[in-house]
Amino acid sequence: MTDFELLQNPISKKWVILAPRRAKRPDEASGIEPVCPFCPGKEANDKEVYRVGGKDGDANWQIRVVNNKFPFAPVHEVIIHTPNHHKSFGEIPLVQAELILQTYINRFKQYEKDGQVYIFHNREKGAGESLPHPHSQLAVLPFEVDLDIPRLATPMEMETAAKDQTYKETNHFVIFCPRTSQWPDEVWIAPKERGNLFSSLKDNQISDLAFTLSRLIQILDLRHGSDFPFNFYIYPGGDWYLRIIPRVKVLGGFEVGTGIFVNTQDPKETIEFIKEHFDQPVGGPNEEKIKTIHRAAYRKGV
Repeated sequence: MTDFELLQNPISKKWVILAPRRAKRPDEASGIEPVCPFCPGKEANDKEVYRVGGKDGDANWQIRVVNNKFPFAPVHEVIIHTPNHHKSFGEIPLVQAELILQTYINRFKQYEKDGQVYIFHNREKGAGESLPHPHSQLAVLPFEVDLDIPRLATPMEMETAAKDQTYKETNHFVIFCPRTSQWPDEVWIAPKERGNLFSSLKDNQISDLAFTLSRLIQILDLRHGSDFPFNFYIYPGGDWYLRIIPRVKVLGGFEVGTGIFVNTQDPKETIEFIKEHFDQPVGGPNEEKIKTIHRAAYRKGV
């Protein structure tokens, strides 16, 4: 049997991927993978398709990209963020975050003519992470496969979409929480320059995005704890954005059955919380106290 099969429901026209072999993939949380395959010293176990730092095969790397051993797409890669097994995206130095984003862009450019390049990150088991060493994944799906992903409002739609919308701006990006957010505390980062592919980012924009993404994860850590599960993904279309989805709730039968999400957090409150903390210094003497207060307030509200 092949590793995976793309299937379209003939009635609903929605796509699914049949990939039984992925049930056998490593899962350190379940004790299936006792030794991390992404840590330095394991370079000979997987053929690299891309790396930053060092020489081919040595352990002096900053980022490695290898093929996923349990693919669900024609191209499926693993982007290993750092040699450090314990440093999440919100904890690494900004220069490393920039290298990760630059790697995303380089791999995106490699495949953007071959299909829809979808880049995503899972953190913690509750968000689908099977190995805790920080990494992202890149999957390339055929153009004919319809991806059920919300898009940005067009400039013509913006007046309606942004009605009563509160947002935070950086030099190159807008941070906002859509009124129709499906998940509590989900956050979107959209470029001010509209209509471009993710691969068009320039160096100054990469630096801005690295800081913005890192800071938002740190701010959500204040609310939910440093080990809270979340996903982020990069919209693969021609008007890209990055969406952060905290996985702090479990979908119920109504949501799974109807596809209609019940959001228990007011998006306006989320963006106000972000604005309150975005420009504050990280790691100050009162940060642990602030974390305790915010987590207690959030749990009480939910």
